[in-house]
Amino acid sequence: MSTRMHGRLALQIFAFTVAAGVMAVSVVAPNMPQTAQAGADASVTPDAAVAQSISVASVAALQPLGRDSFQAERYVPPPPPKVSAGAPAAGSPDPGSAKAIAYDMVAARGWGVDQYDCLVALWNKESGWNTFAHNPSSGAYGIPQSLPGNKMASAGADWATNPATQITWGLGYIQGRYGTPCGAWGASQAKGWY
Repeated sequence: MSTRMHGRLALQIFAFTVAAGVMAVSVVAPNMPQTAQAGADASVTPDAAVAQSISVASVAALQPLGRDSFQAERYVPPPPPKVSAGAPAAGSPDPGSAKAIAYDMVAARGWGVDQYDCLVALWNKESGWNTFAHNPSSGAYGIPQSLPGNKMASAGADWATNPATQITWGLGYIQGRYGTPCGAWGASQAKGWY
């Protein structure tokens, strides 16, 4: 082989090697990777020890802008739905009133003031705390609006006239069916009755 052919072959191999190297660096530069992080502050930082990667936190959508860039939009979740499990604060009951009796009974069951507030709101709506409240269309009776009223006899023979007997029965009914007064209040708010 002539020197001229050796030179031409060497030049072709050299040109091929340079072209392949330039292409490889253009596609992925393994010695100069970029790491993009989106979140509170998006940034692109070179790191010679890590391969090219993208990590995204709390992002709803990535929109490509070009070969080496992106745009991140932070996801903001909608506010939670408003659930009216609690009730307005009832305040301190008048001594000797039906509400005072209920306050003591609620505390004796280990329920907090929030449960008392729910009970007051519930029975304000049902009977206005009237021991003799009677609903002519349904037949419900008393402070807890027992249906029929004589169900309250299980708490005492004086169920028709004694607020303490009615409250005792009403709290037992609420605990057995709804767990707590706030559970009953929530059901009442959803259905219109409890």
